[in-house]
Amino acid sequence: MNKRLLLVTLALAMLMSLSGFAAAQDNVSLIFWSTEEQPERAAATQSIIARFTEATGIDVSLVLTNEDILDSLMAANLAAGTLPDVVFHPVDYAASWYADGILSSEAATAVINDLGVDQFSGLNLVGNGMGDYVSVPTDGWGQLLIYRQDIFDANGLEAPTDFDKIMAAAQALNDPDNNFYGIVAATDPSAVFTQQTFEHFALANGVQLTDDEGNVTLDTPQMVEALQFYTDLVSQYGPPGVIDVVSSRATYFAGQAAMLVWSPFILDEMAGLRDAALPNCPECADDPAFLARNSGFVPAFVGPSGGEPVQYGQVSLMGISTSAPPEAQEFVKFWLSDGYLDWLAVAPEGKFPMRRGTPDNPTEFVEGWSTLPAGVDRKAPLGDFYSQEVINTIAEGATGFARWGLAQGQGQLVGGVYQELVVPIAIADMISGGLSAEDAAADIQAQVLDIQAAQME
Repeated sequence: MNKRLLLVTLALAMLMSLSGFAAAQDNVSLIFWSTEEQPERAAATQSIIARFTEATGIDVSLVLTNEDILDSLMAANLAAGTLPDVVFHPVDYAASWYADGILSSEAATAVINDLGVDQFSGLNLVGNGMGDYVSVPTDGWGQLLIYRQDIFDANGLEAPTDFDKIMAAAQALNDPDNNFYGIVAATDPSAVFTQQTFEHFALANGVQLTDDEGNVTLDTPQMVEALQFYTDLVSQYGPPGVIDVVSSRATYFAGQAAMLVWSPFILDEMAGLRDAALPNCPECADDPAFLARNSGFVPAFVGPSGGEPVQYGQVSLMGISTSAPPEAQEFVKFWLSDGYLDWLAVAPEGKFPMRRGTPDNPTEFVEGWSTLPAGVDRKAPLGDFYSQEVINTIAEGATGFARWGLAQGQGQLVGGVYQELVVPIAIADMISGGLSAEDAAADIQAQVLDIQAAQME
């Protein structure tokens, strides 16, 4: 074969290869799993998918999955070799799915870098220990310490940003004879809400579930200190009886507490936008949004044995599987740009943007989030009730989200601790006077070790 014929043959082969690639591109389709099963959220998801397909020609099949069976369903599909291309999932599964070979850190890191790593919150929860990320943060919520700004100001009290200031304010404002309490926070031994609330305080005091090697680290002076502080706080300056998610909100909404620990799902309710949970404080009769306008927010605080202020946070992620084609990255990037505000709009009070903005406009999505209509029975932007300073404070708090065990890859152990309610039960025993802080920490340590051992069998 002469040189000219060889070149023509190679050129034709290249053209055929490119044609085949283009044809393959035209036929690309993605499978996307989402745990957002509610009809309005599923409809919003399908709308974003339709726009993506229109813009790119890439088809996406939406599969709705129940979060309670998501982990076992993923394990079954891994074994069968039928992983989804993209999955919307809670942060709890990120580390274990990466370790199992389900999530591609290469793909997730590429998306984050392409969109602008400096604009993301929650990256501390999805690192792989080698400078990359195992999944892409989309939205989330962080536990808030909410306080009566008007009452604090009238009494010359500082914002409750650390343990000493929290205790000082609770002590100064506690007035049980007039049905007013320094703080209301969860004590229900049968509720994960109590675990979430206490974990915020424990994290603030430097308490971790395990060390980096997986050794349980709950029988420590920091844990004893956090347990003692929390139980003293709620038993001495909180309302009597078992406090759960409903009663804690009701106490604050009735104007009977100076401080409350709750999730941001309360933001639209404080503004009077949900009939099933309307504020009924004396001032609220004339102004249903009185508490929204007269409350301050501390997302992250710190204890005496802690380092930097931290905030308990729950983050949702877009994971890209190890078997996904490159087009999966394009889908996630579209979700977090063109489709982003439409996604956050399905529940702004509980979907704070983990991508705060773009390199050109670093606060674009936070600002857009504040204008999204929130509420149930009435709709209005949260920015109508909360100042830009408050919104900025909540946004800044999201950069300090933390959780027990997740950064150490202990998602399975976290699930066991939550399921067994080890900490809430110990807190209830302490409040009843049957257990010291030292004994409680030792009991929690022993029970978590048992859970860990059972999971390894």
